[in-house]
Amino acid sequence: MAMRKRKATAVLAFDVNETLLDLSALDPMFAAAFGRANVRPSWFLTMQGLWMAGTLIDRFVPFDKVADAALQVTAAREGITLPREVRSAIVNGLQMLPAYPEVEPALVALRDAGVRLAALTNSTDRMARAQLKFAGIFPLFEQVLSVEAVKRYKPAPEPYLYAARRLKVKPSGMYMVAAHAWDTAGAAAAGLKTVFVKRPGKIVTPGGPKPDLQVADLADLARRFV
Repeated sequence: MAMRKRKATAVLAFDVNETLLDLSALDPMFAAAFGRANVRPSWFLTMQGLWMAGTLIDRFVPFDKVADAALQVTAAREGITLPREVRSAIVNGLQMLPAYPEVEPALVALRDAGVRLAALTNSTDRMARAQLKFAGIFPLFEQVLSVEAVKRYKPAPEPYLYAARRLKVKPSGMYMVAAHAWDTAGAAAAGLKTVFVKRPGKIVTPGGPKPDLQVADLADLARRFV
């Protein structure tokens, strides 16, 4: 009698900031520092530009330092100067972000169904662990992986390939789950499958690589894999 082929275990690597964790928790700090909360998305976009430029010129600066530099750039753009203690408070606030409401139950459902879960983040290793512990979801991950290990930020290929090595799977055997089109594009270029999470304001780049899956949130993702 022919043996039934065993179904491969799904492997999901999750981006952290804006995919699992809600950065809008920082809005009161931005409102106090800048006079309006809606500066916060501009700051995070500035961060992305700084780390991508650094990656292109082979100059790695840790995530918390990039966050502080982006605050200084954003403040200068707004015509103000932020004291160091104000900037430090905002950067430290990155370690105290809540998970989106559906994240924990969705991760529990995925884990209990046998799906392998990892985090792959541009945050520093120390910050990532603090973030996930504060959000109450750290124990749900098999591994928490930071780009610090390869000193190249996503969407460069090195972090994705590093994650595949650490998880002992082929790149094509894992999914990158992210709310950023640049992240899913980078993962696809490195040979991974991709899932785009349609968080508010997040759009798949027209003409860019099409994600393998698009989901409304992690509850929707769990329904696809459980």
